[in-house]
Amino acid sequence: MTQVELAAASGVSHATIKRLEAMDGELVANRATLAALQRALEEAGVVFIAKGDNAEGDEGVRLRSAG
Repeated sequence: MTQVELAAASGVSHATIKRLEAMDGELVANRATLAALQRALEEAGVVFIAKGDNAEGDEGVRLRSAG
């Protein structure tokens, strides 16, 4: 998914997505923006993994399994 596609799917501006992707460390954005991005990515098949929900115990993402 490109930044432009993510912007269209989430309703978050392309400029905001570019700014967030350029950040080092923890993201600085409002909750509504992050929630919109997460929803759009989940609809595209991304699974967000909470801390402690995997064997390594770390947070992360993966693609949803086919099927």
